[in-house]
Amino acid sequence: MLQTSLSGSSSELVINVLTRVLAESKPLDRAYSLEFSGLKLLPAEQARITFVVGDILRRLNLYCYVADTSPELMEREGSRLLNAWHLFHQLPLPKMAYSLQMDEAKLNDRIEQAKANPVLWDGCPQWLEDMGLEQLGDAWPAERAALTAAPKRYIRVNTLKCDREQLQAKLAKEGVITEVVEGVESALEVTSDSALFRTQCFQDGLFEQQDAGSQKVAAALDAKPGMRVVDACAGAGGKTLHIAAQMQGKGRLLAMDVEQWKLDNLKQRARRAAAHNVETRIIASSKTIKRLKLTADRVLLDVPCSGLGVLKRNPDSKWRDTAERLPVLMALQEQILQSYSRMVKVDGILVYATCSIMPCENRQQIDKFLAANPHFTLLEDETITPANSGFDGFYLAKMVRTSEA
Repeated sequence: MLQTSLSGSSSELVINVLTRVLAESKPLDRAYSLEFSGLKLLPAEQARITFVVGDILRRLNLYCYVADTSPELMEREGSRLLNAWHLFHQLPLPKMAYSLQMDEAKLNDRIEQAKANPVLWDGCPQWLEDMGLEQLGDAWPAERAALTAAPKRYIRVNTLKCDREQLQAKLAKEGVITEVVEGVESALEVTSDSALFRTQCFQDGLFEQQDAGSQKVAAALDAKPGMRVVDACAGAGGKTLHIAAQMQGKGRLLAMDVEQWKLDNLKQRARRAAAHNVETRIIASSKTIKRLKLTADRVLLDVPCSGLGVLKRNPDSKWRDTAERLPVLMALQEQILQSYSRMVKVDGILVYATCSIMPCENRQQIDKFLAANPHFTLLEDETITPANSGFDGFYLAKMVRTSEA
């Protein structure tokens, strides 16, 4: 939490970022890129800006209620919302060139009213509340509350270049303080307010920033040196690089995606990480998958999903058309699982994963797949939830192919 108010210039940046997200429908990372481009912000001030933006988006409806405004008015009334945020957290108002005045007595009344509504207090839109109760029942309120917390910073040690203790020591020399994460042997939690990406350790490829829950997904794949492994929905490649480290750089690791720019980014990251066994391949058509039938020892399917487990980190997703897109995403998940599973050889392992905590995207998809594909057997599955772990939310299911069909 901030101990002092934002500066006037930082306040303007917060409002500009929120306007791009709420009025222009820009993804949050894109909004940051547009606003920070060309600026020489100190790392500490950039961190303050991103903290405030993230906190406002995680409980946007609460802060709008307190400020007596709405997201649609962000461009005109952004200063009202930001002033309300400061007063809510008992901070002096920031000094902005243009600022709408606040009625503090009215604001305090609205805060007290909001406390009586747990759904509003947790910043939960109604569509998400309805879905959470339907999918998770009595477990949902705890998850809803956990998703309002600021995300912790985790990194994954790149064991191709060092071990966890060596990385801790090297980071400490650069002023970055870390703690070991119990139960995730590749993870460290960064507990200092440090500019990770400006460290020599990062430039040398000694770590990647990756949530501890995410690290458990690749760990479940249990890839071994010399295997033929496919990461079929690789994206920018965080889990791909983790798998490469598991394989000690030996064997063949094929990273696939439908978007070339993501694979191009992965190539750069792989070079820095010394993950020399990573190959990239664009999925141009279904023929790309058919050519790899029954060839892989391990296949990871980190499928497109709602992202409802990572709302702490991507809070703008709460205020998008996620509910309307969910049926389309679920159909895509089913199609990918059915089609891409053909790459797994007999006795090979398939891991299906999402960054959602909703059973409709997770175990229900697996049960449907297993009913239609008796030549696969479920070995284990796990839902990593924010309330139970403190990490982001993920699901993984580990299956083995027992016969060709």
